[in-house]
Amino acid sequence: MGWLTRAENFRSTTLDCASVLKLNPKNVKAYYRSAMALFALDKIPEAEDVATRGLKLDPPNKPLQTVASKITQRKEVLERIAAKKKADDERTRKEKILLSVALRARQIRTRKTDQPPEMEDAGIRLAPDPLSPESMLEFPAVLLYHMDAQSDFIKAFSETHAIEDHLDYIFPLPWDEKKEYSMNSVECFMETITGGLIRAGKKVPLLQILSGGKVEVVDELVKIYVVPTSKSAQFIAEMKARKDS
Repeated sequence: MGWLTRAENFRSTTLDCASVLKLNPKNVKAYYRSAMALFALDKIPEAEDVATRGLKLDPPNKPLQTVASKITQRKEVLERIAAKKKADDERTRKEKILLSVALRARQIRTRKTDQPPEMEDAGIRLAPDPLSPESMLEFPAVLLYHMDAQSDFIKAFSETHAIEDHLDYIFPLPWDEKKEYSMNSVECFMETITGGLIRAGKKVPLLQILSGGKVEVVDELVKIYVVPTSKSAQFIAEMKARKDS
């Protein structure tokens, strides 16, 4: 409330000064008060205009010179902020274009839904340099242990990595009391575009799986089901029933 009251007071001051200047366009004090109020409201172009007009009437006026200097400093700060935002926006635009080109060149299908999962700052990206066509694609990925209602999130799964590269450091699973999950005792699956399943080879680079035309990356997240081989038939039956329901 305090800030709002002060803002209203500054606005009132600018209106009062405008009325005074209509009656007496040479009232330097009104120019000063108006410039100060506009500066306080961060209306820098208007403040600069008023201060400049006041200084034309009274160039040696110290208070006006002081506020004019503050206005100039603030203007420079705002210009730097605007320039940085413009550069950042342009960089983001170029990154999006290059990422889109990279996905198309690799024939990787993507799709967005109305309710994407919350992944903070994770997303498909080119790394290490988002602006270099030589960079590799990285995908957020989730390993779904469907038969045990567990999961692991991988923030950056490189297109050159195979599933086993990640299972190697994730296994053994802390909750796997029955010791059902090991490199040699699990199979991996991914959902197809039509809602079916394909086996995803653990030694196959992710790019080879994604560019095969059978799967798509939904909401920038790669989903990989990790299933104990002994339960694969049960898993496939459950997924088929879910699709048919």
